[in-house]
Amino acid sequence: MKLHYHPASTTSRIVELFARDQGISLEYQLVDLFTGAHQHPDFAKMNPNRLVPVLEDGDFWLTESSAIVKYIAEKTGSPAYPKDLQARARVNEMMDWFNANFYKDYGYSLIYPQLFPHHKRGNDATQTGTIEWGKQKTQNWLQILDEGLIGPHKTYLCGDTITLADYQGAEILALGDLIRCQYAAYPNISRWMHTMRSLPSWGPVNAAAEGFAASLNEQTFVAI
Repeated sequence: MKLHYHPASTTSRIVELFARDQGISLEYQLVDLFTGAHQHPDFAKMNPNRLVPVLEDGDFWLTESSAIVKYIAEKTGSPAYPKDLQARARVNEMMDWFNANFYKDYGYSLIYPQLFPHHKRGNDATQTGTIEWGKQKTQNWLQILDEGLIGPHKTYLCGDTITLADYQGAEILALGDLIRCQYAAYPNISRWMHTMRSLPSWGPVNAAAEGFAASLNEQTFVAI
């Protein structure tokens, strides 16, 4: 299996962190987003969205990081995607929560409009309103995550065993490092993220993102 990816891509890192932590061998094919390689017609044949990651498995191509990690886990028999119907449903539920609820406000209202010109709103008032909305909504989701979904007794999102939801959720939450978000007000999130950041694969997988964050040190952001 070959993963077409870029290390600065949050969704690419979800797949890479899962695979490396679980000892799953993938071939990694860099798609240089900064030179526009994802816009090339050959790449568009694999993914008409022109986004990474894309998994190539023979003549089968798969997009969307959530679908990719589930496919890899199923194919390799990874315990990170449990076979028990209800346990698997909890993992799917948690992954959908991050994608459908948290990420849209955290990433696309709070973080990306402050970092990338193509996400910036058309005027200052709309830009400011979007960021403030994103911050308020994110704080609400963080409280739910901290108190209702993780709580004080679980090591991981779905219990005492790491699952696909943890790899996905931790990389999405780590996106906030770029604007220097802090989670001291959310002790259960902080504890869980410390556990995830302690994985041996975390440092190598996130090195490019951490370098990008360091390059932004002089900039001022609205953060949590």
